Amino acid sequence: MSDSSPVLDALIDICGPDYARAARSVDAVAGRRARFVAVPATTTAVADTLRLAADRGLAVIARGSGSKIDWGVPPGDVDLIVDTGRLGGMWHHDVGAGVAEVGTGTPVRALQAALALRGQRMPVDPPARTATVGGMLAVNESGPLRHRFGSPAGHIDRVAYVDLEGRTADSDGEDGRPGLADITGVIVSASVRLVPLPAARRWVSVAAPTPQEVRKLVDRVGALGLEPSAIETDLPGPGGAPGSLAALFEGDEAGVVERADRLAAAWGSGASIAPIAPPWWGSYPFQRDDVALSVSAPPADLAATIYALGDAAGGPVPVRGSAGVGSVYAVLPGTLAPDRLAGIVDTVRHVLMARNGRVAVIAAPPELAAHVEMAGRRELF
Repeated sequence: MSDSSPVLDALIDICGPDYARAARSVDAVAGRRARFVAVPATTTAVADTLRLAADRGLAVIARGSGSKIDWGVPPGDVDLIVDTGRLGGMWHHDVGAGVAEVGTGTPVRALQAALALRGQRMPVDPPARTATVGGMLAVNESGPLRHRFGSPAGHIDRVAYVDLEGRTADSDGEDGRPGLADITGVIVSASVRLVPLPAARRWVSVAAPTPQEVRKLVDRVGALGLEPSAIETDLPGPGGAPGSLAALFEGDEAGVVERADRLAAAWGSGASIAPIAPPWWGSYPFQRDDVALSVSAPPADLAATIYALGDAAGGPVPVRGSAGVGSVYAVLPGTLAPDRLAGIVDTVRHVLMARNGRVAVIAAPPELAAHVEMAGRRELF
């Protein structure tokens, strides 16, 4: 298109004069600035926006907080960012049934705060601090609570979305869950299932300097049958603080205290119990300029996988994540050459081939992401 003003004028007509604009430097995807940003407030406005984009041949991407917009395969040029910031709020909350209808532009933390007022929560804790409900669901982003509750998709009854042709639809999936990875378009709302807010929480922490020590300590948790809500590890690379392992217990006060005491005794004199999480808990170990790997393996094989990654990288690699389910994130320097990164990933893939595991590059600096195999949408989590 030689003249962009008719497109911008049409977006302003749909979204309002303060909610459609030419893209700015912050409106970039994988290092490339988009052309336009639209912030629709209703499902109808989303449909009209996507219909306009389809008619004009515009490449579209949805954005919540933008915390994961650069993840996965770089999309190439993006003409239009559809920002979901006005598709927010809890549209309906049935406390007795334990369900709520939520706009997908709602920050997950804001949703949890609102639900807590009624003694409930959605049992999810995405590590991206600014994650919206839609961004979390788009990649099925899981945090520590996946150990007990599984992934976010398991707590969704239905999503409403608009496809790239501007058609509205619902999805509840053949097994009662939405086929979230199959949706191309913009998710506008979700019906989420809730659980009671736990009366008490305790974290038991202990030093765990090596992957093998992590495995031994995790095995003790299983042998005791204590049913924690999460078991997380933080293994720094060279020069970092000693590695750690922590388990979360939730429930009634007496039961939580009793289980925490039992695990602390089993882990030994170095174990400690606290009512708040360790500072590293539930956050990603990588920064924007790093290479981020998602690594999963059966818990019994996780230690061998982490050692193999360190061997391939030439030294210990920072790792953090859910040791109890064998799903962690690893960090490599963003300055690696593409062929060096590809060699490291291939080495770990060969190790995992017989272990029913996987490794994928989920994020990397744009100049590197353009030259290596990045995770597709299904592989992000």
